[in-house]
Amino acid sequence: MTAENNSNMLNFLLFGFVTAIAFYSGTQFNKSSEPVEHISHASLYSTKKFDDGAKEYSIVLITDLDHESKDGKKWRSLVTRGFLKVSADHKNADIHFDKDSEYFVDTNIAAGGRAMELSDLAVFNGKLYSIDDRTGLIYQISDKKAMPWVLLNDGPGNVIKGLKGEWMTVKDTELIVGGLGKEWTTTDGVYVNDHPMWVKHVSAAGAVHHENWKDVFIRVRRAAGIEYPGYMIHEAVQWSPVHRKWFFLPRRMSTEKYSETEDETRGTNVLIIGNENLSDFEVVRIGSDEHKARGFSAFQFVPNTHHQLIVALKSEEKDGKPVASYATVFDIHGNVILDDFQLHGPYKYEGIAFA
Repeated sequence: MTAENNSNMLNFLLFGFVTAIAFYSGTQFNKSSEPVEHISHASLYSTKKFDDGAKEYSIVLITDLDHESKDGKKWRSLVTRGFLKVSADHKNADIHFDKDSEYFVDTNIAAGGRAMELSDLAVFNGKLYSIDDRTGLIYQISDKKAMPWVLLNDGPGNVIKGLKGEWMTVKDTELIVGGLGKEWTTTDGVYVNDHPMWVKHVSAAGAVHHENWKDVFIRVRRAAGIEYPGYMIHEAVQWSPVHRKWFFLPRRMSTEKYSETEDETRGTNVLIIGNENLSDFEVVRIGSDEHKARGFSAFQFVPNTHHQLIVALKSEEKDGKPVASYATVFDIHGNVILDDFQLHGPYKYEGIAFA
């Protein structure tokens, strides 16, 4: 057996062992005794104020490099820092990045020879977290390092496979993590299971509760006129404590059966807003849908706008490989403030946070 095969086997065994002990409640790597009801709501971003009333906020973006994440015996993700500037009247916005501040975070924990394919970012309990959609590991991002915190299992939590986590949001005292929000199928759309329709509630202490959201995701896509075998894929979901509502920016959707090839050109320009108990929904169209290959991958509400403005990421893929990513700013009524702004490099940016 070669050294590389030995390394892959070690990674597989390590992941299998860690997953096995996390079947029902999730595994905590950095245990905290802090009471859940006393979580920190501290902000991590910096703010610069200008004489004309404009404000500039620090942002951080993270990538999912897919197969390119492997770097020797480790796996890595690119972190990029920048700034979002918004005018006083919230009618104009601008984004710029500091290339000198880019850095990689890495890990040696993998599943199936893949890892560190980070999706989304969330500030929770005063810390910055991301989720690896290959292993199901939540990492704390700090001091240019990625530190494992909690391992999430797929579906109801009693399977060995890690959660393919795609989005994260904070509601009250919990971090909520979800997947694609559609039935798991083959590349040709043949049904396999409902595991991607479960979400995970994670407390500040790292305790995990698994909840079946199948009916929720069915109602969300039904609001846009889609019924199975049509589908909707989610990578960008946020809870707004200001509006006490849920916000969904679907990445892909179609009234037709899922097809891996066709899916790459089924991007959306739809914002779906749901009430707190997810029983009633409003559909908002954002600008035009001329760029069907671009799909939403993440978003956050812009600070100090009463959750009226959203900054969102889109990514584009061709034949399963990343082509480009974009940032855009719009309001919750669908008015575009900043048109798709292409980001540096052929990377798939899947997480953004104010930090």
